[in-house]
Amino acid sequence: MKIIFKRETAYETVFLLLVSFIILSCNRSRNNPGWDYFPDMFYSTAYETNSRNPEFKDGMTMRVPSAGTIPRGFTPFEYTIDPESRIKAGKELVNPISRTDESIQRGETVYSTFCIGCHGIRGEGDGRLYKSGLYPVKPRSLISETAGKLRDGEIYHSITLGFGAMGAHGSQVRADDRWMLVIYIRELQGKVMGITDIKEGENK
Repeated sequence: MKIIFKRETAYETVFLLLVSFIILSCNRSRNNPGWDYFPDMFYSTAYETNSRNPEFKDGMTMRVPSAGTIPRGFTPFEYTIDPESRIKAGKELVNPISRTDESIQRGETVYSTFCIGCHGIRGEGDGRLYKSGLYPVKPRSLISETAGKLRDGEIYHSITLGFGAMGAHGSQVRADDRWMLVIYIRELQGKVMGITDIKEGENK
């Protein structure tokens, strides 16, 4: 006797087998994850970051960096958030990046990303966040006479650690980008205030 399976019957059979397989692989008690299809993805052969580690005397897997070491690509900034330290930074720090079309363009990109919302397009402190009422404190003008007298290192210090109501951006903006941001701020001052003799990296 020859048995002929219809195509629809075959599909139904495969579907029922698949559903049965999924149901059987689950555990409603939540005390067991069920079957591990890729056990090497679930169970790490290495110690987890916050797990205990019998290989070390203190039993900790997460290790403290060796004294005097810094992360790769990280530039130490040994200044504090106070007026005296900001003035000191202005005297000691020199912009290592030259003023070029590329550095100005990059500075403008960084400014548009991190600064324009508060300081505005021209740096007048009239950004959208303030004008819309979302930010209650009027940001400082970057093109005022006071701002024009700041040294490059002071501006870099303010960007890195914050100044007044402005928060620190050192963790968000890379060191080179902060210096190029200083260059672009000088460009804004030059366009509005006519300051054309300021050279980045040159303390006044």
